[in-house]
Amino acid sequence: MVGGNESSVTDFILVGLFPEFQHSTVLNIVIIFIYTLAFLGNILLIVLIWGDSRLHTPMYILLSQLSIIDLTLTSTIVPKMASNFFTGKRTISWIGCGTQSFFYLMLGMSECLILTLMAYDRYVAVCNPLRYPIIMSPRFCMHMVFGCWIGGSISSFIHTVYPMHFPICGSREIHHFFCEVPVLIKLSCEDTSVYQLVVVVTSIVLLVAPFSLITVSYTLIFLTVFRMNSVKGKKKTLATCSSHLTVVSLFFGPNIFIYMTFTSSHSGEQDQALSVFSNILTPMLNPLIYSLRNKEVVAALRKLMGKCVVS
Repeated sequence: MVGGNESSVTDFILVGLFPEFQHSTVLNIVIIFIYTLAFLGNILLIVLIWGDSRLHTPMYILLSQLSIIDLTLTSTIVPKMASNFFTGKRTISWIGCGTQSFFYLMLGMSECLILTLMAYDRYVAVCNPLRYPIIMSPRFCMHMVFGCWIGGSISSFIHTVYPMHFPICGSREIHHFFCEVPVLIKLSCEDTSVYQLVVVVTSIVLLVAPFSLITVSYTLIFLTVFRMNSVKGKKKTLATCSSHLTVVSLFFGPNIFIYMTFTSSHSGEQDQALSVFSNILTPMLNPLIYSLRNKEVVAALRKLMGKCVVS
């Protein structure tokens, strides 16, 4: 086992990101660079939202939660991956693997629910603008945010504890760069087809149902927008909605493929490629998507830069 006497018989071995790739050092440096951009971009977006009173609205509160999720998600995966690669120690303890899997699932599930709330927020703002302050009150918004985190935590706990107790009779090599339920299932020498079916059913509830609600919300939004007389109002609404729809597509596409198909139907390379896209690249793009086409965020950034210059 890699690591010699330093590793326990219960430790797992993370093979890493595309281990057969010839230029793995360059690849890992690029991933670290993307992680740094994602980290700084999301920190900046959180500071802008929390620091500017004009952005203390439900839409931006939810956007700040999305940034917190992206920030924590990348930090759950990339530092350990980079440490393993550059130190040559590829092991991860049983507890470490379970912890990483728990946070990954919790953040992913919470993000799914937050994105659904963001779609509902836009639906109320566009289709019921007069009732928006009443429906999307700060109290209601905070309750829904806490509900997203609690729901994600409970579901993640169940789907972390159960598969971690599957017996592993052979190799403890995880052909991935972090601990994730689908790759852990592949290590078990027990028939996991029933549990995999449970994962698919859970994915329908936590992925397809929210995605369907988002689709319905935006269908109603677009029907309302097309009936608007104001060209300026149309452009502003479509700009905000297009940003959210882009993020929704980047999140739901890869995750539906990974979690709504049996693990035997896709290769480790496919899982890794989709994970890099969904969990590392997308968190870097989200702050750019929401800031470049958002006048309020750009104005808050200019205000912050002005303060820095004066200081």
